[in-house]
Amino acid sequence: MRDRAFSGSVYLLGTLATAVLTALALPVLLAPPAARGWAGLHRRRAAKLLGVPDDGPPGVRRALAWAFAHVFAGFTLGLAALLCLGNILTGAVVMTSWWAFPYDARPTLFSFLDVPVDDWATALAGGSVQVAVLSAAAWWGLPVLARLHARLCLAMLVQSAREQLTERVDVLTRSRVGVVDAHGTELQRIERDLHDGTQARLVTIAMQLGLARELLTDEQNPLATLLRQAHETTEEAMVELRTVLQTIYPPILADRGLDGALAALAARSSVPAHVELTDLGTLPAAVEAVAYYVIAEALTNVTKHAAATRVSLRVERSGDLLSAEVADDGRGGADDARGTGIAGIRRRVAALDGTVRLDSPPGGPTTLAVQIPLL
Repeated sequence: MRDRAFSGSVYLLGTLATAVLTALALPVLLAPPAARGWAGLHRRRAAKLLGVPDDGPPGVRRALAWAFAHVFAGFTLGLAALLCLGNILTGAVVMTSWWAFPYDARPTLFSFLDVPVDDWATALAGGSVQVAVLSAAAWWGLPVLARLHARLCLAMLVQSAREQLTERVDVLTRSRVGVVDAHGTELQRIERDLHDGTQARLVTIAMQLGLARELLTDEQNPLATLLRQAHETTEEAMVELRTVLQTIYPPILADRGLDGALAALAARSSVPAHVELTDLGTLPAAVEAVAYYVIAEALTNVTKHAAATRVSLRVERSGDLLSAEVADDGRGGADDARGTGIAGIRRRVAALDGTVRLDSPPGGPTTLAVQIPLL
């Protein structure tokens, strides 16, 4: 109990001091980071007093509301503690040293009654009563007031279920960004290793097998048949490896970036393509790969299914959002269920929390719009 009385007294005196500071610093605390930091300090103090865990940083609106509430609640309860402890000290001084004060400046007892002290009897009796009564009040009451303030603090600053969910989503979003970036970097590494290592070795093997076939002129020799089969198998493996490399991370992205890669796609398109790009800046590797895949697949669909005479590509970055649009003047009627690659586009974009909008009425035109967040 003695520890509770002491800690409650210290808590309330600190509360009074911070209430005054809060009132003086209210303009500064209107800034969200300052409000959250200041509220977090009070929440940690309250959690420590009550012996409960701190649930984390509060929301901005709750932090601002707490700043205003604390000015009144903290000042009121802290001032009550200061008056109680101060009058205990006054009573003790009066009992022993009342005579040392000038006559017109002698302390009084029971400040609300303003009892003058002119003799030892009044000093000892009145001082003893004041010290005893206020010590009992401090012993029993101040811990109650301290815990009341601490509970009010935690009640106002506790996160609602919606705020906790929002914070959790933010944490998961930041974690996903790190995972996606790491994944993109790893894909680039794998692509580079396969391109510079495995593919180069396959090319060397294919060349050596080709030379061996030329040196072995006897086509009836069983060894010639084996060399021919080995040579053809090696070339097929190289084709398959190039396809795999394209699906892992298109090498052209590493060489020319998304701008250059899209320009190359448009140049290779059998349907005349117009490309409109804004300044994209530096993009995460995973976002670049998905954007490239989406546009490449969309151009393939236009070539195979749309019977279009022209197609336009528009890619722009707005803040933390990458938007891509592919529009053609073809016959329309694109549908996920028809196996035109739209389902694959949706899966890739959804993996980055992006959205896909397909507008393709029968008779056309067709517009595929994709938005991918960069965070």
